[in-house]
Amino acid sequence: MKALLCSRLGGPDDLAIATLPDPVPGPGEAVVRVRLAALNFFDTLIIAGRYQVKPELPFSPGGEACGVVEALGEGATGVAVGDRVIVHAKFGTCAERIAVPAAGLARVPDTVTDEQAAGLTITYGTTLHALRDRARLRPGETLAVLGASGGVGLAAVELGALMGARVIACASSAEKLALAKSHGAHDLVDYGRDNLREALRTLSGGRGIDVVYDPIGGDYAEPALRSLAWKGRYLVIGFAAGEIPRIPLNLALVKGIDIQGVHWGVFVEREPEAHRANQVQLLDWVAQGRLTAKVDSVHPLEAYVDALGILQRREAMGKVLLRP
Repeated sequence: MKALLCSRLGGPDDLAIATLPDPVPGPGEAVVRVRLAALNFFDTLIIAGRYQVKPELPFSPGGEACGVVEALGEGATGVAVGDRVIVHAKFGTCAERIAVPAAGLARVPDTVTDEQAAGLTITYGTTLHALRDRARLRPGETLAVLGASGGVGLAAVELGALMGARVIACASSAEKLALAKSHGAHDLVDYGRDNLREALRTLSGGRGIDVVYDPIGGDYAEPALRSLAWKGRYLVIGFAAGEIPRIPLNLALVKGIDIQGVHWGVFVEREPEAHRANQVQLLDWVAQGRLTAKVDSVHPLEAYVDALGILQRREAMGKVLLRP
């Protein structure tokens, strides 16, 4: 089979297409023929050796995909050969086939497309866990989303609106904000032009924001944190800006706020039943047309440099997909 392979740590130019033996399912495993693999910002960090997941070299990047079950190992249950499924793995989906535990697969309803399913599990899974399980977002609350046009940011805009929150989308250009508005944002902040803290203060009528969803970090973190209302919740999703901010903890004290880490991968491992319920909920919402699972672009596997470059430059407006 063809696979995108990382044999040395670095950037997209250090990757290569390789031919590898087809995987054979072990006990409890399924081999899935990958139709579409989804890329995430963390893939650019994994191939550089700058992410908490550090696979042994060589490895294939990619943490999620949509495909069809081709073979089952002994004792594998929950899916059948021919089922169209969502795949979630720490890495390895940027290949024509992958062997994964069958118990972790989710069947895709007929009304959900491959493109929607391929990029649903991590971005929307992370976000539903963040908003529902961690922040306990309630209808009528105010949710500020940083990086609102990227993969997880756009998911937060959609899910926040679906859950009944007033969503304030924050991004760095008018084009990105227009995309967020078309996916449910009620108010917009261009932090490339406006003062983020003052804009959030004005939009909240001076009361403050109930929940901040932050996949960016860097210079935007502290002003967003300062914009929180009494007993507000600050969701730490990631650090796409490249810098991990140093937060003055006295802010948590005087505002009575919660700073909540969102590590979806560990949640999946420690609370598999809760994760499975979230997956079913997301697929149902997409099937009902209540979530779009927006796709930025689809690329052939050979165009991996261009695809990863979109994520590195933070140009993605939705999911970036590879077709092995």
